[in-house]
Parts: sequence; C-alpha cells; structure tokens
Amino acid sequence: MRQTDEILYPDSDGLPIAENTIQFRWIAIVMWNAAALFHDRPDVFVAGDHLIYPVEGQPEIRSAPDAYVAFGVPNRDRGSYKVWQEGGIFPHVVFEVWSPGNRKADFDAKLAFYDKYGAEEYYLVDPEGHEDIFGWRREQGCLTRIPTIDGFVSPRLGFRFTHVERRNQHRWTGRQTAHRSEGSHAKARRGGTSSRRGTLPRRPRPQSRGIGTHGQGIGTRCQGSRDAER
Repeated sequence: MRQTDEILYPDSDGLPIAENTIQFRWIAIVMWNAAALFHDRPDVFVAGDHLIYPVEGQPEIRSAPDAYVAFGVPNRDRGSYKVWQEGGIFPHVVFEVWSPGNRKADFDAKLAFYDKYGAEEYYLVDPEGHEDIFGWRREQGCLTRIPTIDGFVSPRLGFRFTHVERRNQHRWTGRQTAHRSEGSHAKARRGGTSSRRGTLPRRPRPQSRGIGTHGQGIGTRCQGSRDAER
C-alpha cells in the first residue's frame, strides 16, 4: 500500500488581526455589519480575518481578508474557507482595512488575488487617510475601480454608501445595515430606512499613513489580473 502525505491547510497564518485599535475597530464594524444584515440567512456566510484557500493541493495560495461575505454556502463555523469544499464558490464580497504597515505592493497583491479567484466586489477602507472607502466591482471579467463610491449601491449587499460630513467628523453610512459601537447594539433592518453610522475623527495625518488623496496610485481596472500573470 502506497502512503501519501496529507496536505495541511493551516487555520491561521500567524499574523496579528490588526496593527492598532483604529484598524481593529473598523474590521469589527465591517464584519458585524454584514453579520447583522444577513443573520437570518442560512445560505450566507460572513467571516473576518479568515483564511481562504482557492486551490486544492496548493495551501501556499491563500489570503485572510479582514472581512468577507459568501452567498450560496452554509452559514456554519469553519476553520478556514476551502473553495473546492464550498461548491467552487469564492467569497463574493471582500473588505480590507488599510493599516499603517501596508504598502502599495501589499495592496497590489491582494487586488490580484481577489481579481484572479473571483470576488465580485472589493472594498478598501482607509481609516487613516484623506478619503475613507474605495471600491471595485467585477465588470467584463475583472475587478474595475468604482469611480465614485458616494451613492454607490452594493449589488450583493444591497446597501448604499453615503458620505456625510458633520462638524469635525467624516462619516460613511449604509442603508439596511448597522454596526456595533460603544454603547450600542447591532440591529439589521432589511428593507428599512434607518441606519447606523461608522464614524472617524477627521483630523490631519501624514499622507504616508493612508492611501493618499483620492487613492493616487491604486489600481483602476484589471490591475490585479495583470500583476497575477507576470
């Protein structure tokens, strides 16, 4: 009898969830928003800081998004998300939260990964930069930069990104969703008109800590596919 070595798919990459409290807070806001929105859907899985393995037999090909949502798969606990065990379904919506230690090369690699393996929507939250949220959606086979996120309605999540400035705060609100913040409880009202807000203090920061004004230098169309094929 020939013995074969079992291929291991670790449930952890050994990296910290976040570099600071701001990043961790926004990872939690995004993940619990999505979890609250789809809490009554047994066919929607929401996770945060969770490894995705897209290719069977190649455990080195992996990524652990800060949050993601997969439709058409059971809502149950998993050690990691193996696409071939989920009917070939790659998570449809992916969120990453920019941290001070990120570099453009890190961003390019993540965009390439999500573009290549089939994410339909990708959102990058930049809590320490001049602008807060950037988005990409799949068009004609590749992730394409959403020109203006303000007013954009996520095709999969079904809520609208709305930019609101009040006093010295920079806010993004999403219809039909809610987040857990200090002293509040997350409640999702699908089809309702009320929403809760994620709030970031609007204060000057060195541009190098964030993505930069208007996302200068980040990909617009098929950047991920080109990088992945090199």
